[in-house]
Amino acid sequence: MSPDKKATLFLVATPIGNLSEASPRSVEVLKSVDVIACEDTRNSKKLLSHFDIHTRMITYHNFNERESSKGILSLLEKGEDVALISDAGYPLISDPGYLLVQEVIKAGFAIVTVSGPNAGLNALVASGLPTGHYLFYGFLNAKASQDEKELAALKDFPYTLIFYEAPHRIEKTLKLALKVLGDRRACLARELTKLHEEYHRDTLSKLCELHDLKGEMVLIIEGQNEEKEVSLEVLLKEVKEEIKAGMRSKEAISTVAKKYDVSKNSLYEEYLKQKEDKQDEGE
Repeated sequence: MSPDKKATLFLVATPIGNLSEASPRSVEVLKSVDVIACEDTRNSKKLLSHFDIHTRMITYHNFNERESSKGILSLLEKGEDVALISDAGYPLISDPGYLLVQEVIKAGFAIVTVSGPNAGLNALVASGLPTGHYLFYGFLNAKASQDEKELAALKDFPYTLIFYEAPHRIEKTLKLALKVLGDRRACLARELTKLHEEYHRDTLSKLCELHDLKGEMVLIIEGQNEEKEVSLEVLLKEVKEEIKAGMRSKEAISTVAKKYDVSKNSLYEEYLKQKEDKQDEGE
């Protein structure tokens, strides 16, 4: 390293399942740095072996974060470049690293991010739910009652919500989300980029019927709908207006149902019922 160049901490995103998603740049950086700090050397060894990377590894995880941060700072002070990786995806995103980044910034060393896969964004863009504005929440608190309080605090957010969840908790979390948030549209993505990648797109009540799910989970839930609930009277009035404008009754019902995100079949039944009532009154 040249005398005028500061040592660098590289934040390197790693594959979330399919090793082929590792970018040439990420491989190059992991080969060129002096040390790789990782959550679990056993997990990271699989990635490094796949790309014939022999860089020295040290552990950096939730249980040694403070002490390990000091060690990494001392390496940077010696002029050694360090790469921080997590077991999968971006470091710091529901993974350790925040404390280290704060300390490295204070010490004045360079920080470079190397882009890569992210499970939350992968699931979001394929969920079929709005992507214009979203809130990444990560893992809910594992303590009883705390997770319910967290969900309650998110109830009125109008943004699509992104959660990570472990397979042994997913059924409980789905039921709790249904209880606290109501029966919203949702998408459960599992095993992203892996052989058994799977998306379940439905309402929370339907997702609660799923059992024995395995693998890493991402749960996407639609935000609170800011539009006020529309009365049946208003819906039927709009259907009649569309019919007067030249639409067939079924087409008008489908158009109005889609506009207000209500059941087309239910609206059709109410339309027929009202029509029959008026015919009875006329007899």
